[in-house]
Amino acid sequence: MSNRLFQSVISQMKDAIDKTFGVIDENYTVIACSELSRIGETLRLPTENIIRSKCSVGMGYTYKFIGSEPTNEYVVFVEGEDLIAEKYCGVITVAFTNIKYYYDEKYDRSNFVKNIILDNILPGDIYLKARELYFNSDVMRTVILIRVSDTNEVSAYDVAQNLFPDKSKDFVININETDIALIKETKPGIDEKDIEKLATSIADTLLGEFYVHATIGVGTTVDNLKDLARSFKEARTALEVGKVFDTEKTIICYNNLGIARLIYQLPTTLCESFLKEVFKRGSIESLDQETLFTIQKFFENNLNVSETSRKLFVHRNTLVYRLEKIKKITGLDLREFDHAIIFKIALMVNRYLKSNPVKY
Repeated sequence: MSNRLFQSVISQMKDAIDKTFGVIDENYTVIACSELSRIGETLRLPTENIIRSKCSVGMGYTYKFIGSEPTNEYVVFVEGEDLIAEKYCGVITVAFTNIKYYYDEKYDRSNFVKNIILDNILPGDIYLKARELYFNSDVMRTVILIRVSDTNEVSAYDVAQNLFPDKSKDFVININETDIALIKETKPGIDEKDIEKLATSIADTLLGEFYVHATIGVGTTVDNLKDLARSFKEARTALEVGKVFDTEKTIICYNNLGIARLIYQLPTTLCESFLKEVFKRGSIESLDQETLFTIQKFFENNLNVSETSRKLFVHRNTLVYRLEKIKKITGLDLREFDHAIIFKIALMVNRYLKSNPVKY
């Protein structure tokens, strides 16, 4: 936020407040003050005692953070530790908090990008706003959505900001308490594998250094600002689809979702009708865990009976017996390619229905 804006407001309030007051930044430097001679002075306040939700006192001053976000490091200070100083401090902070909010709405690039990905800005206004902010619109960008499984004392948001400190190119945005969006500027012609490696390095850093487990969804790379919202939705869809079909994966790319993406977009009524047509009533539920595991291994080994029996450490005839049993129950012979495809899709549809995923 512009220091001149703070100073302008202080100058207007100066005649109404009979105490010295001003604003310090995260380095304890006075950046605006009712006494101009004190600008640039280092004011050593006991900031560890500051409570964000109310005024605090110490060393002859009353002080309070501007705003409520953990990243806001501006502090209002008012000379004195009495009730009058506390009231002045509270009123000044309210004024600066509102001014900062409107300033960020108008001039902050991160807030601009956040409004784009969350569809909080009209498409026709995007490029007008970009020109106003001198924002580079003609570069490739990819949305990477980081979702932490649990919140602790380590902020994944802070970690991501430290990993990508160039705020003129890359934007790290808090979506909610578990989701952090990274809007990464990418070079033309960058390979999808390189973006996946980048996402993997983020997950490895969070887990290896901070013991924070994260799942990461990667949207497609776009070449214009208005499509950032689509890339963000793709990254979020990748996380939701991965939660249903790829539970063991840490990195899920939208472009690699395959048929799972199609199933995820189907109406549940259509899925239920499909299962009824493919299976006899209740037949899919009659398959025990051992049978389902056998089917999974059979698919993993490309419907090869000999290879599957070797991997399962069972005799070939034992596997054939199990496949015949499945055919008898479901009417589908997994050794036939067409039947195997139908069965594979049916299992995925059944899993999708049981998961009751969140759709956006």
